[in-house]
Formats: sequence, C-alpha cells, structure tokens
Amino acid sequence: MLIFTPQALAFVAVPKTGTTAIEKALRPHADILFRKSQKHTSAQRFHRRIRPFVRATFDTSLESFAVLREPEDQIRSWYKYRCRDEIRDKPEYAGQLSFNDYVEALLSDSPPPCAQIGSQYRMLSGRGGRIIVDHLFAYERWDQLEAFLTDRFGHRINFEPHNVSPYVKADLSPELRSKLRAARPAEFDLHARLMAADGKLRPRQETKAV
Repeated sequence: MLIFTPQALAFVAVPKTGTTAIEKALRPHADILFRKSQKHTSAQRFHRRIRPFVRATFDTSLESFAVLREPEDQIRSWYKYRCRDEIRDKPEYAGQLSFNDYVEALLSDSPPPCAQIGSQYRMLSGRGGRIIVDHLFAYERWDQLEAFLTDRFGHRINFEPHNVSPYVKADLSPELRSKLRAARPAEFDLHARLMAADGKLRPRQETKAV
C-alpha cells in the first residue's frame, strides 16, 4: 500500500495485478509506504485503521484505488510465479503440478501452501461482500489507470514491467474452468462488470447511490 497525501490517494495493492510496476513508478511520490508483509494490505484494513489515522494526522480524506485482473488469469500468474526454480525447495513451489492440478488444489477444502493465494474479491471487499475501494481499474485496460493517475498527479506516470513470471504451460480444462467460475462467481462477475464499463468503476460511489 502507498499513501499520497497531496493527491488524497491510497493504492490498495492486490497481488498479481501489476502492483510491483505501480509501486516502482509511484514510490517517489508516496508519503507513506507499506512494505513486505504489509504491502498487500486489504481494503477493509485500510478503511478500519489507515484511513482514520491519515484523516486525524494529516487532515486528509483519502480515496482508494486498485486494479482487478481477470480471475483465471490472475490465478495463472500466481501459478507461474510459484513455478520459479529459485523456490524449488520451499513449500510454496508449484512446479510439480500442472495448472489443472493447481486449480484443483486451490479449490480444495485444505489448499497446500503453494495454492494459498486468497482472492482479489476478498482483498477489495468489506462486510457483506461490498466492494469498498473508490476507484477500480481493469488490469486489461491499463490505459484507464494511466489516465487517472496522470490527472491526479498532474504529469504522466511511466510504468516498466517488473516480476514477470517465466513461461510455463498453463492450460485449463473446460471442466475446471466451469468449476472455478462456480466457486468464485462474485469475482468473475465484478471483472465482467468492470470490462463492460470500459475498464473503470467507482464501486463505493455506486453503493452510496443505491
């Protein structure tokens, strides 16, 4: 998570959605930087703890932004990341599994360490499953995020690729794709709605308007 008080913004870093590239580009502008185990602070924790602290300390009411990736593709990115040779001797290593096996493990009642990846939807939601970030962008429409940040920061933000996973064959059978969608309907539905809205949504504003 990154906090920018002049821009009244907070970046909620959902894993495997380009967060390292965003962090590298925006770090020089950040007033507060959460690292290591706190890098991927959830939207709920932000609203409960961090937002009130910043309001009380800096007299700034923050808006939050995040990126959502197509769910199967995000899981595939996790799989490739955990097939890296450098973690071969660690419990998180997934190279011994096919992608089909990995998704089966992810959906099991007791996922092994390599498949314990959480979910994008839980990272972004609060009580009752309500999405509580102010600005949500599609990973597949990076141009929308760039335009938003350019407007808020007053100059173009340049991104460079980081943490690119090695090539690994990662096809998913139709049966498992259906099973995955059935297990995570809210996340797939949110991504579909985001893409239908040209790659950007204002979830908290929409909720208040209901």
